[in-house]
Amino acid sequence: MNYFAHGYQFIEDPYFLSGTAVPDWLAVIDRRVRARARLARPWTADPDTQVAAVAAGVVRHHEDDAWFHRTRAFAELSLTLTVEAREVLAGESGFRPSFLGHILVEVLLDSTLIAQDVGRLDRYYRALESIDPAAVTRAVERMSTGLVPTLEKLISLFCTERFLYDYLDDATLLARLNRVMKRVKLPALPPAFLTFLPRARAHVDGRCTELLTKETKEMYPAMPGEPS
Repeated sequence: MNYFAHGYQFIEDPYFLSGTAVPDWLAVIDRRVRARARLARPWTADPDTQVAAVAAGVVRHHEDDAWFHRTRAFAELSLTLTVEAREVLAGESGFRPSFLGHILVEVLLDSTLIAQDVGRLDRYYRALESIDPAAVTRAVERMSTGLVPTLEKLISLFCTERFLYDYLDDATLLARLNRVMKRVKLPALPPAFLTFLPRARAHVDGRCTELLTKETKEMYPAMPGEPS
């Protein structure tokens, strides 16, 4: 799962919401620092309600990821998108097509959910803007494997850039994907990859409900391309 799928059900609880984003924020800052569920779980009973909420959000993130990555839909979609990305990339083998197959499922699931209710993404960002990034950083440093002095700045930048809106458009999505490619030291995707993105979206839209938890299915009972 990606940011929005992890957190959009929790926009009424901003510190819990921030916790659902923490593992992904740490992956951007320093992949050596982790906020694992086993480290966060003891803090869910902390008397400081902000710390407890952040910790509970971290635990929820890992629980959802564990469920999500075991679904048949995720496995099959990842394989399909890997194979088709490889064809677009002129038969390239190796890590880049398989990496793309994985992240495209997650990013395009976010895109589908955002398209269903863009106003919810507005509220998602407003909820994160209401937190104290310094308080979240202090909480995370108590339950992670290292210090993250740049997390406070990243949270503010995350709210300012609002890049999740970019997932709705193929050209801006490609630009975002290439920023990820650069961060993980993989070659940039060519402009021709744009021709593949509508097909990739259709694959994920068609199996969206299979990728969602029970709670989310109740909120989104029918997705594009699926019977109601």
